[in-house]
Amino acid sequence: MMNIRISVTIGLIVGAVGAFLASPAVHAQSVQSDAQSDTLQEVVVTAQRREEKMVDVPISIAAIDSQQLATANVQDLRDIQQLTTSVRFDNQAGFFQPTIRGIGTAVTTSGGGSNVGIYIDGFYSPNPVAGDFQLLDVAGIQVLKGPQGTLFGHNTTGGAILVTTADPSSDTHAQATVDYGSFNAQRYQGYATTGLGGGLAADIEGIFAKGNGFLTNIIDNNDHVDAYENWSVRTGLKWQITDGVSALLRYTHSRQDDPTSILTNSNTDTSINPTTGKPWGVETLQIPGLYTTNPNQVAVSLPTYVRSNTDIVQMTVKADVGFADLTSYSQWREEDTNQSEDLTQMGLPIFQLGLPIFDSTWSQEVLLTSKPGTPLQWTTGVYLFSNRDQYTTLLDQYEDLPLSAIPAAAQAFGPLPYIPYSNGRVPFGGSSTTTQSYAYYLDGTYELIPDKFYFTAGARLSHDIVDDAYWNSTYFRTRNYEPSISSNKVTPRAVFRYKPTDRSSVYASFSEGYKARIIDVGGSCQDPPAYKCNPIQPEDVYAYEVGYKFETEGFSTELAAFDYQYKNLQVSEFLGSALAYIVNAAESRIYGLEDEFHYNFENHLQVNGGVSWTHARYTTFGATANGILFGAPVYATCTGVNNPPDCVYDYVNTSQILHGAHMQHVPDYTANLGPRYTTGMTDTGEYSVSANAYFSSYYFNSPAGTQFRQPSYTTLALRTQWDDPSKKYFVALYGNNITNVRYRTQVQYNGFGIGASWDMPATWGIELGAKL
Repeated sequence: MMNIRISVTIGLIVGAVGAFLASPAVHAQSVQSDAQSDTLQEVVVTAQRREEKMVDVPISIAAIDSQQLATANVQDLRDIQQLTTSVRFDNQAGFFQPTIRGIGTAVTTSGGGSNVGIYIDGFYSPNPVAGDFQLLDVAGIQVLKGPQGTLFGHNTTGGAILVTTADPSSDTHAQATVDYGSFNAQRYQGYATTGLGGGLAADIEGIFAKGNGFLTNIIDNNDHVDAYENWSVRTGLKWQITDGVSALLRYTHSRQDDPTSILTNSNTDTSINPTTGKPWGVETLQIPGLYTTNPNQVAVSLPTYVRSNTDIVQMTVKADVGFADLTSYSQWREEDTNQSEDLTQMGLPIFQLGLPIFDSTWSQEVLLTSKPGTPLQWTTGVYLFSNRDQYTTLLDQYEDLPLSAIPAAAQAFGPLPYIPYSNGRVPFGGSSTTTQSYAYYLDGTYELIPDKFYFTAGARLSHDIVDDAYWNSTYFRTRNYEPSISSNKVTPRAVFRYKPTDRSSVYASFSEGYKARIIDVGGSCQDPPAYKCNPIQPEDVYAYEVGYKFETEGFSTELAAFDYQYKNLQVSEFLGSALAYIVNAAESRIYGLEDEFHYNFENHLQVNGGVSWTHARYTTFGATANGILFGAPVYATCTGVNNPPDCVYDYVNTSQILHGAHMQHVPDYTANLGPRYTTGMTDTGEYSVSANAYFSSYYFNSPAGTQFRQPSYTTLALRTQWDDPSKKYFVALYGNNITNVRYRTQVQYNGFGIGASWDMPATWGIELGAKL
């Protein structure tokens, strides 16, 4: 940990000194647009870590601009699912789980991480608990589909999501919006920026959101059980040292209090439970009145919450060093999350799990990119990363009870050989890991035939370490340390690209991605009688893709066909005794077709849309670890279910090896269509109306892809807006999910019960905005 902190500091100093020394040779760069009133504006992306026209980048990219975000009523990151194909956002309790083209993860453990990298202004956000967040003054979002192991590193096996926000500006301006909608949902957002003289500019932005939520607790009839209150403040100071050297310092503080993701009801599933021959959902829960399968209801008897605090400090230094452009990214972030949830979904104080999580992250990256206009365009960089991920597992059914009352309350569950904390929370285990990664990468594109034929090749060498790993003994606070592990990985990339015309491209690519090794301190390391950690190897994806990109003045399209070989999937499984473990238990094959398109007709009608087919199947699901067969996690009702609470949970049948089963959270077909019509400016202002429809075919929420089926669904959002003639004020009316379609946002499975969370019902709102 100390070594990487020193490296981060050195990297920051080197970047800053390099920027100052380079100042005599710098000059400004600008990106030109050939957009006209009835043409599509040229899209510039940074998918290859440098600014390029999207039509020239041989990667499948969904580029979502600020207007698309606004007209589709996007407020949180997960909302972009409605605007692009082959992308899903699910949850496992408070853990955010993005999936792109079938590659995601259900692993929730210390050091586990996601398979999709989320980057904000070039900085990696590693914590899945903080993966979904409110969007702040976003200029655009790029969804890179397919492994990004060369330019973005480990844990980008599915792809990467790049969020870009606005820099502070010396051009003084401000804007604010106020929203009010169904369930007393309120959202207040403001942004202001100004120059301070001497090349300095500052900005500040804040978001505050609160609401009553849509759920009712059937235990006490509380219809505010999922009430939330979230806020974020972000400020920045930018110093334009010379025309080509700048330094941007940012600080962000966020606080969230939103229990929605862990409020589950009993999962309803029309598929058949193999041990009873009856449908899932109610069969495992036999006490009438203490559970519910209604999407608008939950049954909880103890306080349920997710509360988090996030602090982020970031420094970005950019400089023209003559032969190349240098960028230094330095980051420190700390995220503390406190959560408590009922694992039985029954409204009984049998097993209330507390799970405080403490994350601390340091990262440093120094990036060099070549100047445009030469036959060889290249990118190279060094990346250093450290993340401490600490879990504390607690029994919360005694929370806030006097310590003297806890033994009596626990008599039905056996003696207490442990000492509760002063707040009544009882230690039940825990784990921690520190993950470090050191990487060097080089990627270049050479123009073989001028303006026609190009070849791209690149590779990343990564050295990954997991150390300071420990797990806490159940009921005690004793730390049991595990040996450190390390590994080296090379992830290459190669692309051939041909340009039939200046506004079209055809490409064929190979790329590799991987998800790093982990130590299963949250699972098998703690499982009796062996207390032996399963060896968890890296996941690997070998991806082949061919694509065609084409744009005219009013139309653009991106077609792609892809084929992935995906092996050593890290799978989390649960046993009926509440034991959990992670193993490399699956291999899969994924292939498919997709198209993203944009259409603009005389600057009055714009249409954004896409369609995809993804065939994602486990070729084999089942493996042997430590001499034990671990089959696919097929859930079955335990015997004795007629006598709760002695047996109200499910267990994993580990004897089955599956072939050809659906991958988790992957619909075969997705599609979206987002038309927007505007009158253009008239004497009384501009009037617009927009819609966004999203379709998903059926998919399975179970990790084995055979259970907890979610039927196909289509959602529809609408918005109409008036802008005054000065374009300083607007009023909008909007509706989300106006057809009131209900689908599961998660199915939570564990050793005590199977629960479901649902999307919101139809909601309506009004938004007021002003620009100064």
